[in-house]
Amino acid sequence: MARNSIHIDAPPDAVFAVLADGHSYERWVVGCQAIRDVDKDWPAPGTRFYHRVGVGPLTTADYSEALVSDPPRVLVLRVRARPIGTAKVTLEIGAEDDGSALVMIEVPLSDWTRRLWNPVLDWLTKLRNAEALRRLKNLAEERATMGA
Repeated sequence: MARNSIHIDAPPDAVFAVLADGHSYERWVVGCQAIRDVDKDWPAPGTRFYHRVGVGPLTTADYSEALVSDPPRVLVLRVRARPIGTAKVTLEIGAEDDGSALVMIEVPLSDWTRRLWNPVLDWLTKLRNAEALRRLKNLAEERATMGA
């Protein structure tokens, strides 16, 4: 299980607004090449956004699905990047006097991913997620200063 956290100088509504914009994921998720489509009611439970993930020419088309959506506090996703694997990503947003605390927890779901999970992969996932949260922080703070 990879767990990361970050302080964001923006209120929880601004942070959740980034998560609720399905097209924003290509701007903050490390390895996301493009968002191909987003279900109309994203991020309602059961809705999806369709992405292309990978590095260079090694990409795959798949989707991520909202499992739980409780704005502006929680979004839980089933993230798919087959054949690499499937994970559950929980994003918890807590209000602070000077902004928000965002916690991201990634847990492998598929048998294949669970078998491969080890301390090195956990460490690499934490590094990737730290960069993703840094990018998300920038988007949320930009959104908050623009009043969107």
